[in-house]
Amino acid sequence: MTSREAKQYSPLALAFMGDAVFEQLCRERLILTANMPAKKLHELAVKKVCAEYQAAAVRYLLENSLLSDEELEILKRGRNASGVNAPKHSTVSEYRAATGLESLFGFLHLCGRHERVAELFDIVWNNGGNQI
Repeated sequence: MTSREAKQYSPLALAFMGDAVFEQLCRERLILTANMPAKKLHELAVKKVCAEYQAAAVRYLLENSLLSDEELEILKRGRNASGVNAPKHSTVSEYRAATGLESLFGFLHLCGRHERVAELFDIVWNNGGNQI
């Protein structure tokens, strides 16, 4: 899919896709790290896919200017999307930032930019959540 075609989707539709992409990458990274019980894998995955972790990742990406102009535009569209309701365990700003990150991952995935998805995921995994 072209960038232009992917931009026709709503930011929340992109976030819907990006949520699945991000969670799959987290689960894959965890299972390749160590063979452990599924309960432990789940607990570790939940820490990485929560809004607080993803919001910290967004702060890291923005503070270090690691996104292209187009990627920044997509992230902001997701962050500013209406109809976002934060769960009780996170703030509205954290949840909005997480939605922006998921929108970006969804957009890149739909555009077939899998190398960029992997590159950003590595950055987020290794640095993003350290700000929590």
